[in-house]
Amino acid sequence: MSAAFDSPPHAAPMLRVILRVVGWCGLGLIAGAVALSDFLAHAPAGAANAGSILDAPSPAHPFGTDLLGRDLLSETLHGLSVTVGHALLGTIVAIVLGGLFGAVAARLPRPVGLALRGVMDVFAAIPALLLGILVIGLTARLYAPLAAGLAAAPLAFVRAFDRVDTKSTHAEYARATGISAATLLRRDLTYEFRDTLATVTARALAAVTIILSTVSFLGFGATPPARDLGLMIAAAKTSYLHAWWTAAAPAFALLILILCARLAAGLDESERP
Repeated sequence: MSAAFDSPPHAAPMLRVILRVVGWCGLGLIAGAVALSDFLAHAPAGAANAGSILDAPSPAHPFGTDLLGRDLLSETLHGLSVTVGHALLGTIVAIVLGGLFGAVAARLPRPVGLALRGVMDVFAAIPALLLGILVIGLTARLYAPLAAGLAAAPLAFVRAFDRVDTKSTHAEYARATGISAATLLRRDLTYEFRDTLATVTARALAAVTIILSTVSFLGFGATPPARDLGLMIAAAKTSYLHAWWTAAAPAFALLILILCARLAAGLDESERP
């Protein structure tokens, strides 16, 4: 009797496809907002006295103003631009040192590949935020985007390594026909990694954005005048209770960015659609 209320077998996969489309559309809108931030913003980045101090949201200032009278709509757009720019740099690092390197390592001689997998397992066991802060501490806050990419790379490496089926039928047939390992590697990277690049990119973008925003909130990331969303939320902590909009505006923008990236990455079978 309960079977009558079960979802059709294709319902979950279809929902995942819909959510991925929604995620990519959201990222497209965010990219448009970032590209047009100077046009959409009512004031330049950091422009004080655009309104009264701590004005609540109003038609003149839809997101309100902060402690310095800065228009929060404008500041949120500028902060989003900084966050996206830094996150894209970190995402490239995570893709190259994580996804791409993991796919290559899986096709190296078995002992070498397993050794690299073991090393990455050790780094993947360390919380990514802690790893990012450690890298920043060993370098400088200027390199926070690179540190975030390095922190996200181990898990991306492990995912890419485990996704490769080196004993697939096509691989065995290719070896039997005398195709060299280098040729097989180029073929696999051209087709298989290309087919998963969108998912790897979106997942890395979400992870790097979380790391970057958190380290900025803790004081290890962006430095003024280049304020990202994490730093904006941290700067508003003295007015959380009596001027909630000072933190709500950048927090909402950050939430939408991470949510869209996570939806665009798709959901694993073990995750809820």
